[in-house]
Amino acid sequence: MRIAHQYRLKPNKEQKAQLNRWLDMLRHQYNYLLWERFNWWSSNRCSVDACPLVCQLPDLKEQPDYYSQKRSLVRLKKERPWYGEIHSQVLQEMVKRVEVTMMRYLGRNTDGKRSGKPRYKPKHRYKTFTYPQAKLDWLVSADKTDISSVWGNPRRLVLIKLPKIGEVRFVLHRRLPPGFEVKTVSITKKADGFYITFSLEDKSVPEIVSEVIPTEDNSTAIDLGCEYFATLADGTTVEPPKYFRRSQDKLAKLQQKASARKKGSRARKLLYTKRS
Repeated sequence: MRIAHQYRLKPNKEQKAQLNRWLDMLRHQYNYLLWERFNWWSSNRCSVDACPLVCQLPDLKEQPDYYSQKRSLVRLKKERPWYGEIHSQVLQEMVKRVEVTMMRYLGRNTDGKRSGKPRYKPKHRYKTFTYPQAKLDWLVSADKTDISSVWGNPRRLVLIKLPKIGEVRFVLHRRLPPGFEVKTVSITKKADGFYITFSLEDKSVPEIVSEVIPTEDNSTAIDLGCEYFATLADGTTVEPPKYFRRSQDKLAKLQQKASARKKGSRARKLLYTKRS
């Protein structure tokens, strides 16, 4: 079983600049590899299957695929040394992303339908890069204590050692489930900052491979209402969570404080952050 947990990253100014630089370089190379695929198809495919003239036809170019484009990364680092700044597995994951995109376009998805033609990525559309082989050893608590304490204590500051970036802080707002292994780590840039996504796997939990046929034995009726959140067929009632009602007084006090602050001030922004 695989699940994903996402957390808010808190990089410093140097790390933010480095993350933005990586995304920009990866986007340029992604667009180039995609162009290389399109160029091969346009140069080696023709609707005419016969020619009355006797002429020498040029040899077909080698079709670019995942492995040839992956090997081209060695030449890329020699011609553009600044690409050596990016972790090698992150570059390889970008090549795999091109391969998956083309396979979805040339083949068919699980629904039997073809995807649209891939588009070149502008700056606002390439926002994620991935470490495909992450390890639990990358996680360390901010006070340098045993990492085992991180699994059970949410709402604490945690560091992650990202290769070629360094230790980056993030807030563990919910606990990582015990028994799961960290498989991949993805860094995503959003409108309000950077986020980190852990792909977790627990092989002891079986995957559901077949559909469950509903019967009277494995099904129950649920009635949603106003007095109770839900009432089951056996009479069991579920109380409504009332998240807003519980936080209504706190929100009112924070709103009063925010209204008294000057618009655009740092104190006003902090209050709105606490309120959200």
